[in-house]
Amino acid sequence: MENYISIGKAAKYLGVSINTLRVWEKKKILVPERTPTGHRRYKMSQVESFEGKKYSRIQNTVFLYARVSTQKQADAGNLDRQIGRLTEYASNNKYAIQAVFRDIASGLNENRKGLQKLLKAVKETNNALVIIEYKDRLARFGYAYLEKYISDFGGHIVVIEKKDVDEQQELVEDLIAVTTSFSARIYEKRGGRVAKKLSKVIESEVMEA
Repeated sequence: MENYISIGKAAKYLGVSINTLRVWEKKKILVPERTPTGHRRYKMSQVESFEGKKYSRIQNTVFLYARVSTQKQADAGNLDRQIGRLTEYASNNKYAIQAVFRDIASGLNENRKGLQKLLKAVKETNNALVIIEYKDRLARFGYAYLEKYISDFGGHIVVIEKKDVDEQQELVEDLIAVTTSFSARIYEKRGGRVAKKLSKVIESEVMEA
């Protein structure tokens, strides 16, 4: 007797997003059956025989995204090395890179030019595979929202989970940025003085941790 699974289980088995399966259905690449109520059901034998991961490497438009917080980090070669590691990962997994997006900005900055270009490309592509080194490269906060946005347009994110040696220093810089912003609002002109005092405390505490 044939075993059927839901679209969610099929997506998890193949390592792609649910929206990717919907795109594949429209393109007649992998077509499920429908229940009387309209729900998609995939034959398990159909899913097992389909080389989903191999196929997705061909079908997905692959983007790399890299970020460092400061020009000093970029000048030290951190951004280039990060892109190099992402490129190596893509090459080892036989991904064809469509574009590389990069930023020199805090992970707290939502208006990064590279990030905005990436999100626009994801929307236009509808099947993007976004490769990043680790989650904080994409966003210090709000990563889940960006992940959902990319998923809603048929894409997904691959995190290769390598940590930068400068991550602790970057966290300090981001905390200082938050402190400066909020203290300036609370103390107005005195905010700069307050921020400097708080930033010294933050930096010393984090470095000693």
